[in-house]
Amino acid sequence: MAEYKLTVPDMSCSHCEGRIKSILEGMNLPSFSVDLDGKTVTVETDDLDKVLNALDDGGYEAKERP
Repeated sequence: MAEYKLTVPDMSCSHCEGRIKSILEGMNLPSFSVDLDGKTVTVETDDLDKVLNALDDGGYEAKERP
C-alpha cells in the first residue's frame, strides 16, 4: 500500500470537496484526505489508476504530484 498526493485543479468549492469525498468513500480506501484550499487529495491505495479513473468518471481530473 502506498500513499499518493494528487492535484485536482477543478476542485473549487465545498460542493466539489463533498463530491470527491463521496467518490473516495465509495472505494473503501484505507485512508484519504481532501484539501480544498490546496486543491489536493491524499490517498492510500494499491491501485492509483483505479482512484484516478473514479475521480475522472466523477468529473474531476486528478494528477499525481511529483
